[in-house]
Amino acid sequence: MARQARINLREVFRGLQDQMEAKLTLNRKVIGHPGAKGSATELEWTSMLSTYLPRRYCADKAFVLDCKGYLSDEIDIVIYDRQYSPFILHQNGVAFIPAECVYAIIEVKQTLSRTNIRYAQNKAASVRRLHRTSLPIQHAGGVHPARKPAHILAGIVALDGKLAKGNRDLLSGSTEHEMLNFGCSLKGGIYFQLPEIHPWQKNTPPYKLTVSEDSNGLVNFFMNLVSELQKVGTVGAMDMAAYLK
Repeated sequence: MARQARINLREVFRGLQDQMEAKLTLNRKVIGHPGAKGSATELEWTSMLSTYLPRRYCADKAFVLDCKGYLSDEIDIVIYDRQYSPFILHQNGVAFIPAECVYAIIEVKQTLSRTNIRYAQNKAASVRRLHRTSLPIQHAGGVHPARKPAHILAGIVALDGKLAKGNRDLLSGSTEHEMLNFGCSLKGGIYFQLPEIHPWQKNTPPYKLTVSEDSNGLVNFFMNLVSELQKVGTVGAMDMAAYLK
């Protein structure tokens, strides 16, 4: 009997991480303007997520808005679902996404530093403060009742940097609006997450923080991101009438 072919998934993902590191390192070396460098880095991460996330998820740089007219800060990467939203606005290359559609937001930085962690936490809070509606969902067997929106996931990704003790305390002790569920540093070999955050219940600090330090930061980041998205399932149906008002 012929032997069944096998593939080493760790090596495949390690190759993907090597590619990301090479691209981001080259961007850092050859692009002098900070804004252009940041944009190029964001595009690399967005492209990677758009390629490897399941097709139900979209990933874009965007502002998030709510039915009351409030707007978030500009977010480097918004992971969202278009199933129950008939409108995602695009104006002059900028997307405006209803808060009800959002699963996760990610801040992209060159270095995993305290300043950048605080910056990402503020970005997360600007999205989580927005109002989200929810309606019953019609299906073939009847009607699903309106569901409480799940907590929006938030994270930070970087090319390099480590997590000092003070930064770990910052991550585990933040407010629920500011919390970062996950983050990674490719060259730093760091991946962190808050593994016990409930998608719908209130979460109170200090949160349990787990940190891994090895060469698989991107693998850990991506696989745990997908796992957290699976916990949420599908976003609820938005109330279009609330936006029309």
